[in-house]
Amino acid sequence: MNTYENKLKQLQERFIRYAKIDTQSDPNSPTCPSTLKQKDLGKVLVAELLELGVSDAALDEFGYVYATLPSNTDKQVPVICFCSHMDTSPDCSGAEVKPIIHYNYNGEDLVLPDDMSVVLKMSEHRDLKDQLGNDIITASGTTLLGADNKAGLAEIMEAVSFLTQNPQIKHGTIKILFTPDEEIGRGVDKADLKKLGADFGYTIDGETLGSIEDETFSADGATLTINGVSSHPGFAKGKMESAIKILSAIIDALPKDRLSPESTRAKEGFIHPVSMQGHVEQAEAQFILRDFDDELLQQHAIVLENVAKEVLKSYPGSSYELTVKPQYRNMKKVLDQYPQVIAYGVQAIERAGVAVKKQSIRGGTDGSRLSFMGLPCPNIFAGEHAFHGKQEWVSVQDMEKAVQTIVNIACIWEEQA
Repeated sequence: MNTYENKLKQLQERFIRYAKIDTQSDPNSPTCPSTLKQKDLGKVLVAELLELGVSDAALDEFGYVYATLPSNTDKQVPVICFCSHMDTSPDCSGAEVKPIIHYNYNGEDLVLPDDMSVVLKMSEHRDLKDQLGNDIITASGTTLLGADNKAGLAEIMEAVSFLTQNPQIKHGTIKILFTPDEEIGRGVDKADLKKLGADFGYTIDGETLGSIEDETFSADGATLTINGVSSHPGFAKGKMESAIKILSAIIDALPKDRLSPESTRAKEGFIHPVSMQGHVEQAEAQFILRDFDDELLQQHAIVLENVAKEVLKSYPGSSYELTVKPQYRNMKKVLDQYPQVIAYGVQAIERAGVAVKKQSIRGGTDGSRLSFMGLPCPNIFAGEHAFHGKQEWVSVQDMEKAVQTIVNIACIWEEQA
């Protein structure tokens, strides 16, 4: 086995090891981390970092992993952080993940054996056309894979492994931050940036090979509560105003040809109901509001409220309450002030022999909030695709290019110092 093949094997084995650990976060939990099982992976990561000689690697009480790869240069280099998250999405089971490696992908449909109705088709996954001859990892058909963001974890760990084994490669101080609960919007709630001590950062949590993202949605969460009128159903004529039906009518009345995830793309924002619960007397729905423009984001909340008011005109005994809470903001406002962070990321991708795709994220990363907390932090590709579902996949060769990019970033910051 040649050196490159050995590196790929080590990388894929590391990723599979992480993917098998259930780290699903829970938006209904008040604790940090939201699920204790996220610490199971944190402990593994710390143990592996210590084995690599990263002596200060530690898992804190909130489920964050901090570690430092000391500088090996005489130059004064800004401290760079690489960050990925340990949790997987609540949208799909992450328990008992069975990763499958599809070697030398030839373009045929990938039928997942534990549920043969789950099929990856090139016609539906456009990025698969660039993967011919590569090795694709999927789950088995009943769970997500967890490439979001265990691919990023594995890539950072492989980069650390490479740098510790090759001390002739010069770099400044490198900080590692692995976070819990990113998928539920709480990934940096308890992050200690003073303890971290970094000047600039890169989240490794992107999709397509070569992508670097300097812009995210701005995001709010909204809770709409309907207070209806309860009555015995046998004697409800002219009396009952069901909060469940009112809330359903409001959701149905929201725009369908615009302002919804199903009908928007590129820079278009949306209003998206993500959960409902309740009974006749009171019902509640959670929404996420998204847009790249903060003023338009505020308008989405107004649209939601106006729809609620209009529907409630038919229910004189009922009322509503709408609360809107900020979640994160478009990180481009911060990153535009530090053009070298993006420039060095672009150079690092190019140095790995990959075409750069500078783009925006129709979503968010830990880097969104970290940027506004004082750690400018764009997002670099990890190679994860079709995340949050059973068709999630990642390419081993793309992951290796991400490892190279991480190493190149560290080198370029040292060279430019």
